Amino acid sequence: MRKCNEWKLIKGTYISAKPVIPGVWLRKEGGFVVRGRAKNPRTGRLEEVRKTLLHMDQATAYKWLSDELRRIRCGVAATKSSTVHFANYTVSVMERKIAVGDLKSAASVEKWRNACRHLICSRLGEIYADQITTADVLHWKDDMAKTIAASQYAPTTINTLFSVLRVILAHGKLEFGWPTNPAADVPPFDTSRHRTYTEEEPNALELHELPKFLACMRERHPQHYAMTYLGLATGLRPSSLRPLRRIGKTPDVLWEKNTLLIRRSNARGETVMESTKTGRDQKLYVPDHVLQVLRWHIETRLTYPQQIESELLFPSEIGGFRSRSCLDKSFDDVAKAIGLTKNFTPRGMRRTFQDIARHAGLPDVVTRSISGHATEEMQMHYSTVSANEQQSAIARVIELFEASPANQVGKLVGNLAEEVGNQ
Repeated sequence: MRKCNEWKLIKGTYISAKPVIPGVWLRKEGGFVVRGRAKNPRTGRLEEVRKTLLHMDQATAYKWLSDELRRIRCGVAATKSSTVHFANYTVSVMERKIAVGDLKSAASVEKWRNACRHLICSRLGEIYADQITTADVLHWKDDMAKTIAASQYAPTTINTLFSVLRVILAHGKLEFGWPTNPAADVPPFDTSRHRTYTEEEPNALELHELPKFLACMRERHPQHYAMTYLGLATGLRPSSLRPLRRIGKTPDVLWEKNTLLIRRSNARGETVMESTKTGRDQKLYVPDHVLQVLRWHIETRLTYPQQIESELLFPSEIGGFRSRSCLDKSFDDVAKAIGLTKNFTPRGMRRTFQDIARHAGLPDVVTRSISGHATEEMQMHYSTVSANEQQSAIARVIELFEASPANQVGKLVGNLAEEVGNQ
């Protein structure tokens, strides 16, 4: 309760008998009631502004009232007001995005659900949707900074939540007539010191490790060998491999043409998105050896009746889509069996392909056309340059400037080496 010498009941709310500043009355339960009138030049009539403002100080409440009165005097249409708390508004935005098809994949829906659960339980959830301010977003970010400092969440995880928050507030900007998105000028958390891939954990196989890994996979987990082989040979996402159809009215494996059509995505469950993650369909022309591995898989590994009847190339034992984690245990087992001292996950197939493609001398544009990376930046993110590559590159550079008759660098290096030897 706020302290005041006298209260009066107005429209079911106790407010101070006198305004604390012109147009702003203190509420007994907290917050302020603002009220004022201004003449609208479009109608020639006086229009009243009256609103209960919670979670604001009196200076901010007075500014809000002044802005509204100025808007009326300028003849600007009224902003939409909401009595819906941000927690409920968050859910309504997600439901609308699902209904109109903005959230196409099951993974996108799940990401939004997780983000909404967090936002509903945060300090933002109890504020009215149309009263969210940049200060509120900054306070939420301060709360999140504490969880990062306590190692409860990674900054990348919180940035995912923040990206959803920005989209929700962008909807609010359109719906409530805000001049700007309250989160527009708030930067995400710095992730430069949070390394996803490190020297010790690159999540990629080196060239000499690759044959051992594949041979062990075929021996210990033959049911997953073909999918692993295809993933390493093409760098395709597991979500693009799981929905491949080998037969049916619209097969994705065109056996007579040595072609794979990458045009669907299965992020999780039985939901299929009829497009790739980047929205671009791919056509891959594969060599005969790839088709031989796939035919071996069909003839020897699809043994259950439901698998044989299924159109899928890599069906589960009941004929449906394999789970998102179907390769996880087999990858862990094979890594231990061949003595890997680093973690290697199914996502690492994509990274390994990028490194092998460089060893093979493939042009970047060809590599991206196979793996499906939309940008050069993403291709670089999924690449790990080896020590041998760098040594060879530097050696080739040295060969060029040492070969020049006009350049004495080679002689100088030779003299330095001789001096070191004499010492």
